[in-house]
Amino acid sequence: MESSGAANDNLLENGTSSSSESENGKGGLRTMPFIIVNECLEKVASYGIMANMILYLMNGYGMAIVDGTKVMNTWSAISNVLPIFGAFVSDSYFGRFLVISIGSFSSLLGLTILWLTAMIPELRTSCESFMLNCSSATAIQLAVLFISMGLISIGAGCIRPCSIAFGADQLTIRETPKNLDSYFSWYYTSIALSTVIALSVIVYIQENLGWKIGFGVPAALMFISAVSFILGSPIYVKAKPGHSLLTSFVQVVVVAIKNRKLCLPDSFDQYYQECDSALVVPTDSLRCLNKACIIRNPETLSSHGGSVLDPWSQCTVRQVESLKSLLRVLPMWSTGIFMIASQATFSTVQANTMNRTLFGTFKMPAGSFNLVIVITVSIIIPTYDRVMVPLLAKYMDIPRGFSCRSRIGIGLLFVCASKATSAVVETIRRKTAIEEGFEDHPNAVIHMSVLWLVPEFVLLGFAEGFNPIGQIEFFYTYIPKSMSSFAMALFTLQLAAVDIFGNLLVSIVDKVTSVGGNESWLSTNINKGHLNYYYALLTCLSILNYFYFLVICWAYGPALEQKLEASACKEEEQFDYMELPTS
Repeated sequence: MESSGAANDNLLENGTSSSSESENGKGGLRTMPFIIVNECLEKVASYGIMANMILYLMNGYGMAIVDGTKVMNTWSAISNVLPIFGAFVSDSYFGRFLVISIGSFSSLLGLTILWLTAMIPELRTSCESFMLNCSSATAIQLAVLFISMGLISIGAGCIRPCSIAFGADQLTIRETPKNLDSYFSWYYTSIALSTVIALSVIVYIQENLGWKIGFGVPAALMFISAVSFILGSPIYVKAKPGHSLLTSFVQVVVVAIKNRKLCLPDSFDQYYQECDSALVVPTDSLRCLNKACIIRNPETLSSHGGSVLDPWSQCTVRQVESLKSLLRVLPMWSTGIFMIASQATFSTVQANTMNRTLFGTFKMPAGSFNLVIVITVSIIIPTYDRVMVPLLAKYMDIPRGFSCRSRIGIGLLFVCASKATSAVVETIRRKTAIEEGFEDHPNAVIHMSVLWLVPEFVLLGFAEGFNPIGQIEFFYTYIPKSMSSFAMALFTLQLAAVDIFGNLLVSIVDKVTSVGGNESWLSTNINKGHLNYYYALLTCLSILNYFYFLVICWAYGPALEQKLEASACKEEEQFDYMELPTS
């Protein structure tokens, strides 16, 4: 099938493995253990240290809960933004192998420095007891801490965007399609397993064996990860870097600015089209970008097929429409920024003050509650796919299940329910702490089971099972198939936006509620603060965000979705550009 071949070529763009490479003994399934182990151990190491890090910042560096939350959100935001640049650098300049290698050793160095902060007392402050009488960290101590975090973020930014594509580089689709399917299945299964190990085993070690071993184990795992990846070097297919879509988008903006004084032509032959493109003229939306594909100087085009000599002076209609399609999904993208704003760190501190004994002498680690989300998602997704979709097809005549926009909305409603549940549970927890005489003792354990926190995390799991998947499908539907890799990039940027918004919200709430010497809602002593009020505020903002989502859905309009649904059912690859209705 010709269209199938085109799809395969797109999947391995900038990284195809030729048959000659296979004949030379490079690539194949034997390279998979090296690649998957590298990615999984990096996930175990980085996720394992982030789950409990707020407690380390508060007890090891004397940070208030607000400051610690800001550090965590900033660190998370940087870790989610850097993969975009990692993908750009690997695609355009260095290739995936070198970028993953650099990232592996960057993560190893960062984790080693973080482990040294636990091993060497001079690299951190000391507290008489948890969160009490802590001295402030010095500039040098904070510098060492932030350098370690930065190196870990750089490592994540290099490994995560390149790992799965580098694995696909090792396989030739036309010869081994089953091998490729098997690789993707094992890859995602391994990632899920590594997340579970990070949020359970690593967090348990930190809590029960201390930070020295708790940080030493992730550093050792990252050492194994880096070494194992390098050992596979002789048998890897190392694709050469090619062209990056990010560069193409920047070129459109630059050329549009250069041509800003030009008038838009009436004739289609004044726009530059590629020879094999079905696009003749750019669409009318975002007309300012159309100036990038105006033929300003025919001399910028070569005589060989009309290709562009200087892409920074002349863009194609396809380039312009690619950027437009990306910009058109941003309104829906913005509805996910409020998905899980600044709650995880506070939940860890809450759990630390509650009775965490589950059975016998086993105590659930305070930082392991995100594991509840993972387990819930792993149940919800297959249940929806195997149970709900057939029922919807049978009784409601919805053969493909809920639309992507419906799933996004369902997820946002679960977010509202989760925030409201958090407010209720924290009200009960705070009341119990005060009644037991622990208002001035934030490190005291109250007679209230930590299982009270489970419902809010289960609801967040439901939200994660519907909203992110709906968003990614929405991105895949609204942007051209040749840009499908940007669907995940958009989601990653959304996670970074969540962290930035969370930082802003925490700062505003802390400053406003502490005016006049009042106890901040987000006091380090959560028994004296009003974390329940903060959760109530998040509930109200979540509801407002849901109404904002409804407005965005109205703006896209039902006709557009039906057109896209029909387009998605076509077997043949095509490059459709959809516009928002102007009326």
